[in-house]
Amino acid sequence: MITRRGFMTLVGGGFASFAALGGYAFAVEPLARLSIARYRVIPPGWTPGLKLRLVALADLHACEPWMPADRIISICKRANSLGGDAILLLGDYASGMNFVTRHVHSSEWSKALSTLQAPLGVHAVMGNHDWWEDRTAQKSGGGETFAHRALMGVGIEVHSNRAIRLEKDGFGFWIAGLEDQLALRPGKIWNRRRMAGLDDLDGTLAQVTDEAPVILLAHEPDIFPKVPPRVSLTLSGHTHGGQVRLAGYSPVVPSRFGDRYAYGHIVEEDRNLIVSGGLGCSIAPVRLGVPPEIVVVDLG
Repeated sequence: MITRRGFMTLVGGGFASFAALGGYAFAVEPLARLSIARYRVIPPGWTPGLKLRLVALADLHACEPWMPADRIISICKRANSLGGDAILLLGDYASGMNFVTRHVHSSEWSKALSTLQAPLGVHAVMGNHDWWEDRTAQKSGGGETFAHRALMGVGIEVHSNRAIRLEKDGFGFWIAGLEDQLALRPGKIWNRRRMAGLDDLDGTLAQVTDEAPVILLAHEPDIFPKVPPRVSLTLSGHTHGGQVRLAGYSPVVPSRFGDRYAYGHIVEEDRNLIVSGGLGCSIAPVRLGVPPEIVVVDLG
Protein backbone atom coordinates (compact mmCIF):
# COMPACT_ATOMS: atom_id res chain seq x y z
CA MET A 1 0.00 0.00 0.00
CA ILE A 2 1.39 3.37 -1.00
CA THR A 3 2.02 5.82 1.84
CA ARG A 4 1.05 9.47 1.82
CA ARG A 5 4.73 10.42 1.48
CA GLY A 6 5.12 7.95 -1.38
CA PHE A 7 2.03 9.35 -3.08
CA MET A 8 3.28 12.93 -2.76
CA THR A 9 6.69 11.88 -4.07
CA LEU A 10 5.05 10.22 -7.04
CA VAL A 11 2.90 13.26 -7.77
CA GLY A 12 5.86 15.61 -7.34
CA GLY A 13 8.03 13.50 -9.61
CA GLY A 14 5.30 13.39 -12.26
CA PHE A 15 4.86 17.15 -12.10
CA ALA A 16 8.61 17.73 -12.35
CA SER A 17 8.84 15.39 -15.34
CA PHE A 18 5.91 17.12 -17.04
CA ALA A 19 7.47 20.54 -16.42
CA ALA A 20 10.84 19.37 -17.76
CA LEU A 21 9.21 17.90 -20.87
CA GLY A 22 7.25 21.10 -21.44
CA GLY A 23 10.38 23.19 -21.02
CA TYR A 24 12.23 21.02 -23.53
CA ALA A 25 9.39 21.23 -26.05
CA PHE A 26 9.13 25.01 -25.63
CA ALA A 27 12.73 26.17 -25.19
CA VAL A 28 15.14 23.46 -26.36
CA GLU A 29 13.87 21.51 -29.36
CA PRO A 30 12.50 24.51 -31.32
CA LEU A 31 15.50 26.75 -30.60
CA ALA A 32 18.63 24.72 -29.97
CA ARG A 33 18.44 21.65 -32.19
CA LEU A 34 19.07 21.18 -35.90
CA SER A 35 19.04 17.71 -37.41
CA ILE A 36 19.84 16.42 -40.88
CA ALA A 37 17.26 14.03 -42.33
CA ARG A 38 18.87 11.92 -45.06
CA TYR A 39 17.09 9.86 -47.71
CA ARG A 40 18.36 7.76 -50.61
CA VAL A 41 15.83 7.16 -53.36
CA ILE A 42 16.02 5.46 -56.75
CA PRO A 43 12.62 6.17 -58.29
CA PRO A 44 11.19 3.91 -61.03
CA GLY A 45 12.53 4.94 -64.41
CA TRP A 46 15.30 7.09 -62.99
CA THR A 47 17.99 7.94 -65.55
CA PRO A 48 20.93 5.51 -65.15
CA GLY A 49 24.10 7.40 -64.32
CA LEU A 50 22.34 10.50 -62.96
CA LYS A 51 23.48 11.11 -59.38
CA LEU A 52 21.71 14.05 -57.83
CA ARG A 53 21.83 15.49 -54.31
CA LEU A 54 19.04 17.82 -53.25
CA VAL A 55 19.07 19.88 -50.04
CA ALA A 56 15.66 21.13 -48.91
CA LEU A 57 14.58 23.71 -46.32
CA ALA A 58 10.94 24.12 -45.32
CA ASP A 59 8.79 26.27 -43.05
CA LEU A 60 11.24 28.80 -41.65
CA HIS A 61 8.45 31.03 -40.24
CA ALA A 62 10.85 33.90 -39.63
CA CYS A 63 10.23 35.72 -36.36
CA GLU A 64 11.95 36.57 -33.09
CA PRO A 65 12.93 34.96 -30.81
CA TRP A 66 12.25 31.62 -32.53
CA MET A 67 13.70 32.17 -36.03
CA PRO A 68 15.68 35.44 -36.25
CA ALA A 69 17.76 36.39 -39.27
CA ASP A 70 21.04 35.31 -37.69
CA ARG A 71 19.64 31.82 -37.06
CA ILE A 72 18.51 31.60 -40.68
CA ILE A 73 22.03 32.54 -41.79
CA SER A 74 23.42 29.77 -39.56
CA ILE A 75 20.98 27.25 -41.07
CA CYS A 76 21.96 28.37 -44.58
CA LYS A 77 25.64 27.91 -43.75
CA ARG A 78 24.92 24.37 -42.63
CA ALA A 79 22.85 23.71 -45.77
CA ASN A 80 25.68 24.97 -47.98
CA SER A 81 28.07 22.52 -46.33
CA LEU A 82 25.97 19.48 -47.31
CA GLY A 83 27.08 19.38 -50.94
CA GLY A 84 23.74 19.77 -52.65
CA ASP A 85 23.60 20.08 -56.42
CA ALA A 86 20.51 22.24 -55.89
CA ILE A 87 18.91 23.79 -52.81
CA LEU A 88 15.13 23.76 -52.61
CA LEU A 89 12.96 26.05 -50.49
CA LEU A 90 9.53 24.59 -49.79
CA GLY A 91 7.60 27.63 -48.58
CA ASP A 92 6.32 29.41 -45.45
CA TYR A 93 9.00 32.03 -44.93
CA ALA A 94 6.55 34.35 -43.15
CA SER A 95 5.69 33.79 -39.49
CA GLY A 96 2.54 31.93 -38.60
CA MET A 97 2.43 32.77 -34.88
CA ASN A 98 1.36 35.53 -32.53
CA PHE A 99 3.79 34.36 -29.82
CA VAL A 100 6.60 36.54 -31.10
CA THR A 101 8.64 39.48 -29.87
CA ARG A 102 9.10 40.79 -33.43
CA HIS A 103 8.15 39.78 -36.95
CA VAL A 104 11.22 39.50 -39.16
CA HIS A 105 10.70 41.60 -42.29
CA SER A 106 10.88 39.91 -45.70
CA SER A 107 13.91 42.05 -46.56
CA GLU A 108 15.75 40.46 -43.63
CA TRP A 109 14.87 36.81 -44.12
CA SER A 110 15.40 37.02 -47.89
CA LYS A 111 18.83 38.57 -47.36
CA ALA A 112 19.67 35.69 -45.04
CA LEU A 113 18.46 33.15 -47.62
CA SER A 114 20.57 34.85 -50.30
CA THR A 115 23.62 33.26 -48.63
CA LEU A 116 22.51 29.83 -49.94
CA GLN A 117 24.72 28.52 -52.72
CA ALA A 118 24.51 25.44 -54.95
CA PRO A 119 25.90 24.63 -58.43
CA LEU A 120 22.42 24.28 -59.96
CA GLY A 121 20.89 27.13 -58.04
CA VAL A 122 18.35 27.78 -55.30
CA HIS A 123 14.71 27.12 -56.17
CA ALA A 124 11.65 28.13 -54.17
CA VAL A 125 7.89 27.78 -53.94
CA MET A 126 5.44 29.66 -51.73
CA GLY A 127 3.56 28.38 -48.70
CA ASN A 128 0.13 29.19 -47.33
CA HIS A 129 1.43 31.67 -44.74
CA ASP A 130 3.30 33.61 -47.42
CA TRP A 131 -0.11 34.24 -48.96
CA TRP A 132 -2.11 34.61 -45.75
CA GLU A 133 0.19 37.29 -44.34
CA ASP A 134 -0.12 39.44 -47.48
CA ARG A 135 -3.43 41.33 -47.35
CA THR A 136 -2.91 42.89 -50.76
CA ALA A 137 -2.43 39.48 -52.37
CA GLN A 138 -5.53 38.19 -50.60
CA LYS A 139 -7.56 41.09 -51.99
CA SER A 140 -6.25 40.64 -55.51
CA GLY A 141 -6.74 36.89 -55.42
CA GLY A 142 -3.45 36.15 -57.16
CA GLY A 143 -0.33 37.71 -58.59
CA GLU A 144 2.78 38.02 -56.44
CA THR A 145 3.11 38.18 -52.66
CA PHE A 146 5.78 40.13 -50.81
CA ALA A 147 7.53 36.76 -50.39
CA HIS A 148 7.69 36.23 -54.18
CA ARG A 149 9.21 39.67 -54.62
CA ALA A 150 11.64 39.31 -51.72
CA LEU A 151 13.09 36.03 -53.00
CA MET A 152 13.29 37.14 -56.62
CA GLY A 153 14.93 40.37 -55.43
CA VAL A 154 17.89 38.41 -54.04
CA GLY A 155 18.23 36.20 -57.13
CA ILE A 156 16.37 33.08 -55.96
CA GLU A 157 14.32 31.24 -58.60
CA VAL A 158 10.64 31.21 -57.64
CA HIS A 159 8.43 28.58 -59.24
CA SER A 160 4.76 29.49 -59.46
CA ASN A 161 3.25 26.66 -61.52
CA ARG A 162 6.49 26.60 -63.50
CA ALA A 163 8.88 23.86 -64.64
CA ILE A 164 12.48 24.34 -65.76
CA ARG A 165 15.02 21.90 -67.16
CA LEU A 166 18.47 21.56 -65.59
CA GLU A 167 21.45 19.36 -66.37
CA LYS A 168 24.11 17.59 -64.35
CA ASP A 169 26.97 15.68 -65.96
CA GLY A 170 25.14 15.79 -69.28
CA PHE A 171 21.93 14.29 -67.85
CA GLY A 172 18.76 16.37 -67.81
CA PHE A 173 16.08 16.66 -65.13
CA TRP A 174 13.21 19.00 -64.34
CA ILE A 175 12.30 21.03 -61.29
CA ALA A 176 8.59 21.85 -61.25
CA GLY A 177 7.07 24.06 -58.56
CA LEU A 178 3.40 24.47 -57.70
CA GLU A 179 1.78 27.62 -56.41
CA ASP A 180 0.19 27.14 -53.00
CA GLN A 181 -2.84 24.88 -52.57
CA LEU A 182 -4.33 26.95 -49.71
CA ALA A 183 -3.32 30.40 -50.91
CA LEU A 184 -6.60 32.28 -50.56
CA ARG A 185 -8.44 32.35 -47.25
CA PRO A 186 -12.22 32.40 -46.88
CA GLY A 187 -13.74 35.87 -46.78
CA LYS A 188 -16.12 38.38 -48.29
CA ILE A 189 -13.62 39.26 -51.00
CA TRP A 190 -14.48 37.23 -54.10
CA ASN A 191 -17.22 35.57 -52.00
CA ARG A 192 -14.87 32.80 -50.91
CA ARG A 193 -16.49 30.40 -48.47
CA ARG A 194 -13.52 28.06 -48.20
CA MET A 195 -9.80 27.94 -48.89
CA ALA A 196 -8.87 28.30 -52.54
CA GLY A 197 -5.65 27.10 -54.11
CA LEU A 198 -3.69 28.64 -56.96
CA ASP A 199 -1.89 25.42 -57.88
CA ASP A 200 -2.05 24.02 -61.41
CA LEU A 201 -0.53 20.55 -61.48
CA ASP A 202 -1.58 19.67 -65.02
CA GLY A 203 -0.45 23.02 -66.43
CA THR A 204 2.88 22.81 -64.66
CA LEU A 205 3.68 19.28 -65.85
CA ALA A 206 2.59 20.21 -69.39
CA GLN A 207 5.73 22.37 -69.53
CA VAL A 208 7.90 19.22 -69.34
CA THR A 209 8.94 18.50 -72.91
CA ASP A 210 11.06 15.35 -72.69
CA GLU A 211 11.42 12.12 -70.71
CA ALA A 212 13.93 13.44 -68.15
CA PRO A 213 13.02 12.90 -64.46
CA VAL A 214 10.77 15.45 -62.73
CA ILE A 215 11.21 16.75 -59.19
CA LEU A 216 7.99 18.37 -57.96
CA LEU A 217 7.96 21.03 -55.21
CA ALA A 218 4.58 21.37 -53.50
CA HIS A 219 4.28 23.09 -50.13
CA GLU A 220 1.36 20.98 -48.92
CA PRO A 221 1.67 17.20 -49.37
CA ASP A 222 -2.09 16.79 -49.90
CA ILE A 223 -1.57 17.06 -53.67
CA PHE A 224 0.28 13.74 -53.69
CA PRO A 225 -2.66 11.41 -54.57
CA LYS A 226 -3.08 13.42 -57.78
CA VAL A 227 0.61 13.34 -58.75
CA PRO A 228 1.17 11.01 -61.74
CA PRO A 229 3.91 8.36 -61.88
CA ARG A 230 5.69 10.60 -64.41
CA VAL A 231 6.97 12.59 -61.39
CA SER A 232 10.03 10.93 -59.89
CA LEU A 233 9.85 12.63 -56.48
CA THR A 234 7.52 15.07 -54.73
CA LEU A 235 8.98 17.23 -51.95
CA SER A 236 6.72 18.97 -49.43
CA GLY A 237 6.69 20.75 -46.09
CA HIS A 238 3.74 22.40 -44.32
CA THR A 239 2.98 19.73 -41.70
CA HIS A 240 6.05 20.32 -39.47
CA GLY A 241 5.73 16.61 -38.77
CA GLY A 242 2.78 17.62 -36.59
CA GLN A 243 5.26 19.60 -34.39
CA VAL A 244 4.61 16.89 -31.79
CA ARG A 245 5.46 13.38 -32.98
CA LEU A 246 5.79 10.45 -30.61
CA ALA A 247 6.43 6.80 -31.51
CA GLY A 248 6.12 7.66 -35.19
CA TYR A 249 2.67 9.23 -34.84
CA SER A 250 1.52 12.87 -34.94
CA PRO A 251 -1.84 13.44 -33.21
CA VAL A 252 -2.52 16.79 -34.91
CA VAL A 253 -1.55 17.33 -38.56
CA PRO A 254 -2.71 20.19 -40.84
CA SER A 255 -3.77 17.81 -43.60
CA ARG A 256 -7.08 16.34 -44.68
CA PHE A 257 -5.29 12.98 -44.73
CA GLY A 258 -4.32 13.11 -41.06
CA ASP A 259 -1.06 11.33 -40.26
CA ARG A 260 -0.80 9.71 -43.72
CA TYR A 261 1.50 12.44 -45.11
CA ALA A 262 2.69 13.94 -41.84
CA TYR A 263 6.40 13.22 -42.14
CA GLY A 264 9.18 11.35 -43.88
CA HIS A 265 9.43 9.16 -46.97
CA ILE A 266 6.10 7.85 -48.23
CA VAL A 267 5.82 5.42 -51.14
CA GLU A 268 2.43 4.81 -52.75
CA GLU A 269 1.95 2.91 -56.01
CA ASP A 270 5.66 3.27 -56.84
CA ARG A 271 5.43 7.06 -56.39
CA ASN A 272 7.73 8.80 -53.91
CA LEU A 273 6.96 11.65 -51.52
CA ILE A 274 9.26 13.15 -48.91
CA VAL A 275 7.73 15.47 -46.32
CA SER A 276 10.11 17.65 -44.32
CA GLY A 277 9.57 18.25 -40.63
CA GLY A 278 10.51 21.87 -41.31
CA LEU A 279 12.53 24.35 -39.32
CA GLY A 280 10.21 26.80 -37.57
CA CYS A 281 6.95 26.73 -35.67
CA SER A 282 3.39 27.66 -36.55
CA ILE A 283 0.45 28.45 -34.24
CA ALA A 284 2.50 27.68 -31.09
CA PRO A 285 6.29 27.66 -30.48
CA VAL A 286 6.42 23.99 -29.48
CA ARG A 287 8.26 21.01 -30.95
CA LEU A 288 8.53 17.56 -29.43
CA GLY A 289 9.91 14.49 -31.18
CA VAL A 290 10.36 16.34 -34.48
CA PRO A 291 13.33 18.72 -34.18
CA PRO A 292 14.02 21.37 -36.83
CA GLU A 293 15.65 19.70 -39.81
CA ILE A 294 17.39 20.13 -43.13
CA VAL A 295 16.50 17.42 -45.65
CA VAL A 296 19.13 15.80 -47.87
CA VAL A 297 17.94 13.54 -50.69
CA ASP A 298 20.37 11.47 -52.78
CA LEU A 299 18.80 10.32 -56.03
CA GLY A 300 20.24 7.64 -58.25
